[in-house]
Amino acid sequence: MKTIKKSKIDKYYRITNEAFEIAKSLIAKGKEKEAKEILKMAECYLYDAKHFQEKNNFVNAFACLNYAHGWLDAGARLKIFNVKDKRLFSV
Repeated sequence: MKTIKKSKIDKYYRITNEAFEIAKSLIAKGKEKEAKEILKMAECYLYDAKHFQEKNNFVNAFACLNYAHGWLDAGARLKIFNVKDKRLFSV
C-alpha cells in the first residue's frame, strides 16, 4: 500500500488555496448565489484537510483537498467563476 507524504499534502494545499482565492475574486455577475455555495463547500473541505493533516491522516487530508479543488473546478467549468488559469482550473 502506498502512502501520501506530508510534502504532497502541503503542495496540494497551497495549489487549492491559491485556486480558492482566485475563484473568490472572480465571481461571474449574476452567479453570486451559486458561487457562495461552491466556495463554502471548498472552504469546508480545505478546513477538513487541515484537520486531517494535523492528525497525520494524510490519506483523508489528500481526499479533502481533491474534493475542495473539484468544487472549484466545477464552478470554473460552469462559468460561475471567470477564471482563465489552466494551471489551477479545468478550463
